[in-house]
Amino acid sequence: METITFRYGEKTVDITVDHAKSVEYLYQKEIGEIEDIHGAFISAVTEDAIDSPPLNQLVGPEDLVTIVVSDVTRLWMRQDIICRELVAYLHEEMGVPYDNMSILIALGTHRGQTEEETRRVVSEEVYSRVKVYSHDCMAEDLVELGTTSWGTVVKVNPLAVGRKVILIGGTVHHLMSGYGGGRKSILPGISAKSTINQNHLMCLDPAEPHSSHLIGMGVLEGNPVNEDMLEAAAMVNPVFGINIVTNSQGKHCQLLCGHWEKAWLKSCQVVNDNCGIPIKKKADVVIVSCGGYPKDLNLYQGVKSLLNAAQALKDGGTMIFLAECRDGGGAPDFFGWIESVKKGTLDHDLRENFTIAGYIFYAGCEAMARANVRMLTEIDPDILKDMNIKAYSDIDALMEGVDFTGKDVYIMEYGGFIVPYVEK
Repeated sequence: METITFRYGEKTVDITVDHAKSVEYLYQKEIGEIEDIHGAFISAVTEDAIDSPPLNQLVGPEDLVTIVVSDVTRLWMRQDIICRELVAYLHEEMGVPYDNMSILIALGTHRGQTEEETRRVVSEEVYSRVKVYSHDCMAEDLVELGTTSWGTVVKVNPLAVGRKVILIGGTVHHLMSGYGGGRKSILPGISAKSTINQNHLMCLDPAEPHSSHLIGMGVLEGNPVNEDMLEAAAMVNPVFGINIVTNSQGKHCQLLCGHWEKAWLKSCQVVNDNCGIPIKKKADVVIVSCGGYPKDLNLYQGVKSLLNAAQALKDGGTMIFLAECRDGGGAPDFFGWIESVKKGTLDHDLRENFTIAGYIFYAGCEAMARANVRMLTEIDPDILKDMNIKAYSDIDALMEGVDFTGKDVYIMEYGGFIVPYVEK
């Protein structure tokens, strides 16, 4: 018998595993934390810049600069620390006036942020000195830059046009685009909703009612979603990219900075080397937590942990999924797709009226159809039942129906950070 403590919201939950055949923990590989963030930042943007001149050779005091940062759903990567370092470096070392800088929150199609959330995302010091704007994917002043070879009409925030654009992002595995970060700061981050939908529609197989086999965690080559994003970002042509690699505790491990695409690709390799976890076989039971707040802020974000866990679970196996989801579905239309599930028209309806939240919902339903999912959450059980999820607000009630006897069990305490795959 062993008891495991999981993060859940801003609390913890204990689960005891009895009489299992085996219990194995799936962790991100050990990667050293950065002890001197300031020193590491300076090195990363100067002598260690990847396939790029140092930042101080790319931006001058007279330039208008736009810093693109991720929103509060990515706060786990602590971009506020790096944003503070960047603004200080631009102003103190390079002479860029604060009035020449703008910070653009890459909301994509996510909900707007509160003022408190925005302060946390960019840091209090930066918020008090530099103007911060939140992207609106439905704004009327978005600028059309051209059309990709995939047919996506690229429209972006005007603050990304005619200015020196610097990207700050965290690199992680990503279901649709292979990896997050990098070019995703542009598309979907600061693009029009129409641009985002055109790009993300390629997640679906063009002929069959399921996800495309060309996309997936860690898949870049031949992935139309990724390749389309790269073309869109090239139209903006950011002057510099800052890519953050963290561990599951949100501590910075590496900063890979330089050319917006090439430095990001190196960060993808670092992430895969440390977060792609080989397993010998799939398990009968997987217990997975998102890792607590803000990773389990909503189900739209939490589905990533569920999808990662599904890769380690036998078909028909049991998944115990811990995600508080105080913001419910997160995206406004996330749970709206339940009506399509009830009618048996989810694939058809999504193709007719594609949204990102709709696809995340769709992918989650694909994974949950192959498993017995029991979820600890604040979401109303009646909302989740049509998604093939049995929801509970009490861990003891959830565990009453779980039998570990003779079962192989995987433990994933930070499900969003690791991608299990069966060794060939």
